[in-house]
Amino acid sequence: MRQESYDYIVIGAGTAGCVVAGRLSERGKYSVCVLEAGPPDRNPFIHIPAGVLYTLRNPDINWMYPGVASPGLNGRAITHARGKTLGGSGSINGHIYNRGQRSDFDGWADAGNRGWGYDDVLPYFMKSERKIGAADAGYHGSDGPFTVTDIEEADPLCDAFMRGAQSLGIPHNPDYNGRAQEGIAYAQRSVFRGRRVGPARAFLYPAMQRGNTRVITNARVERILVEDKEARGVCFKVGGRDTPSRVVRARREVILSAGAIASPQILQLSGIGSAAHLQSIGAPVVHNLPGVGKNFRDHYAVRSVVRIQDMATINGRVRGLPLVREVLNYALTRRGALALTPTLVYCFWKSAENLEHGDIQLTFTPASYPDGVQSGLDRFPGATVACWQQRPISAGYVRATSIDPFVPPEIQGNYLGEEEDHRVLLAAMRWSRRILHSEPFKPYVAEERWPGADRQTDEELLDHARRTGNTAYHPMGTCRMGAASRTDSVVDDQLRVHGVARLRIADASIMPMIPSANLNASILMIGEKAADMIAAAA
Repeated sequence: MRQESYDYIVIGAGTAGCVVAGRLSERGKYSVCVLEAGPPDRNPFIHIPAGVLYTLRNPDINWMYPGVASPGLNGRAITHARGKTLGGSGSINGHIYNRGQRSDFDGWADAGNRGWGYDDVLPYFMKSERKIGAADAGYHGSDGPFTVTDIEEADPLCDAFMRGAQSLGIPHNPDYNGRAQEGIAYAQRSVFRGRRVGPARAFLYPAMQRGNTRVITNARVERILVEDKEARGVCFKVGGRDTPSRVVRARREVILSAGAIASPQILQLSGIGSAAHLQSIGAPVVHNLPGVGKNFRDHYAVRSVVRIQDMATINGRVRGLPLVREVLNYALTRRGALALTPTLVYCFWKSAENLEHGDIQLTFTPASYPDGVQSGLDRFPGATVACWQQRPISAGYVRATSIDPFVPPEIQGNYLGEEEDHRVLLAAMRWSRRILHSEPFKPYVAEERWPGADRQTDEELLDHARRTGNTAYHPMGTCRMGAASRTDSVVDDQLRVHGVARLRIADASIMPMIPSANLNASILMIGEKAADMIAAAA
């Protein structure tokens, strides 16, 4: 069996893996091998902002993991989009840059995770960022490799929606990543000069050009090699099941950055997890760690759709002759509908007036999608509000079902499994409707298409949520950070796997609680912080 050795092996070239590999490479004294299960990021739709509508349904660059039936959704299953290429989900996401609230990270620290409070992690957010445009002083970076910009083209329907929110008491807040999150504004996004800013292009490609980093694509990890309770290397295949196994050895550490779904599966394939579960799938018990795969959480989004009158929407701009104009505009100027993110306006608010911190999130876009799924556009002029609970209580799990790495794991989202989640989501849905029917916005509403004006009671709205809601594509928590005394924790506050030396995890799976935000910004931060921890221990 062919074997090579490197100082560090990074499993997964998603957002955190790209950051870790890039930052270790920058130091100039380490060799790094990155194993990515997907192909290179050559698909052109990755790099065009509006191409998200195509990446979310393309199995060549999207794992499209099947879920299992959630009781809270009346037995409906959810499919989970995850990036399958260099950059991982950072190459197929909706480009939004959203960090969350101070209280999110202070909550991580209060749970015993030293060094993870807001004041501790803010420098790492700033380190990766190159913010272009106005921003709250002291909260943003200006010379990092990851460029963040504001929406360049104001949209009259978006402006009307924001005026509607303000008429109801929601303040305008142009920098929700600054001193406070609450309010409404155009989104901050990872788009620069009309092209996606992805973690692979920002961090990994420079590392590859330095000559000390090797990236192997289409590399499916079979298991992490653990000897005497130490991670020593990785066994993997390039290609399909019938290809020969290969081994890379780590002189220093193995860093697992395969994401909230693949990271727990790889641990379980490696014999690290609940002993009873490992034995049930025929995996050897290398280390009994019951928390692996638990604590799965995700934002569950419910959409409201209105038919628009007396105003153009994106639906009409990208069909027929108007699409030809948009393509030419994008080719010549890198502007127009093809340069837009799928969501243009972000709103952060409270489900109840007595709350200290916001707990709901609304997003608006002057476009609408068949069945509420961002994989195409309706044929009528439409607009969409998506809403979700920022910190859901309902938790599920990820479990390998076979020792075959080509078999996807079982993913139980357990969406809407807790009563409190019902209350908060219903409040968010009612806020969506209030803004759509506010005085500044209602002149443009021809009709409410979804959930429909006839659905008014909590029971009717909750039924709509159960039948039509979908993931917001923010899974996390399945390798939870916490003290070794916690039976549901997997890594310590240095991201070291409990009980297995020379093995760390750096991705969304280590989050002990879900941030009140899209996850990519926080994963960049985790990658930055992990790289410093790894280098400090070298």
